[in-house]
Amino acid sequence: MPSVKLEQIVEKMKLTNLTPEIDISDIKITQPDINRPALQIAGYFEHFDATRLQIIGFVEYTYMESLTLKKKKEVYEKLLSHDIPAVVFCRELIPDDTFLKTAIRNNVPLLLTKKSTSDFMAEIIRWLNVKLAPCITVHGVLVDVYGEGVLITGESGIGKSEAALELIKRGHRLVTDDVVEIRKVSDDTLIGSAPDVTKHFIELRGIGIVDVKTLFGVSSVKDTQSIDLVIKLEDWNKDKEYDRLGLEEEYTEYLGNKVVCHNIPIRPGRNLAIICESAAVNYRQKKMGYNAAQALYQRLQQSFAQGRDTDL
Repeated sequence: MPSVKLEQIVEKMKLTNLTPEIDISDIKITQPDINRPALQIAGYFEHFDATRLQIIGFVEYTYMESLTLKKKKEVYEKLLSHDIPAVVFCRELIPDDTFLKTAIRNNVPLLLTKKSTSDFMAEIIRWLNVKLAPCITVHGVLVDVYGEGVLITGESGIGKSEAALELIKRGHRLVTDDVVEIRKVSDDTLIGSAPDVTKHFIELRGIGIVDVKTLFGVSSVKDTQSIDLVIKLEDWNKDKEYDRLGLEEEYTEYLGNKVVCHNIPIRPGRNLAIICESAAVNYRQKKMGYNAAQALYQRLQQSFAQGRDTDL
């Protein structure tokens, strides 16, 4: 099961640790959902998921302030005795001494953020959704071409990295070469990224490893990119029928999500970079409502209809 260390969240969200005496190095978050424990503070613990990150906002905080000392001790002990990974106070709201001492006694870290509750919740959920999304690795190259994420796949040595290098020289951006980590962040979106070890590197047979970021600058690389289009490179087979119109889209599937896929036959003299650029622009055009294949089909239909009218 994927997980995120609490230390990473503290660093990413710029949180202040109010309980430095508690060791957070081994605490991990395993799900992207969060919880605002208003009902639990009021005494209702049915269906309480303590494994979630707990968020205290202004509403919860003002209710806690209205409780008597006896009630506070009772409610805090009941809440913090659960195996909670951490409690985050928003809007720089400082927990009272009773809450602080109860948290330390139960080994529950308390964190603080300047952000408003809604802003912090939106940001942490979005970030955790990416980090904890189902993930697979595939062999290929991912490039940002005109804002579209183009995943180039094919057998080893067919020319994926060479095509990516040419695209980079033409002003596009490399996300990852050889190994692509694909995360399903929603039912519509797949995000691709590079493993930390190979980030910004390309392997070219006969030359070796090329550091794209150093060679072409920071504008030539990108850390993550949605996967919008898949181009499968394959050796030219004269006996195989290839799509020449594109009236019907073909798809490939990753983690249950379908992605538009083009099978591109490779033979000497074909410029892969231009083909990838054209595929990306054509896909972008289709998203904007124009399909060149359908436009040609309509022209042919009109031409045939006019021919029949002339014959009559």
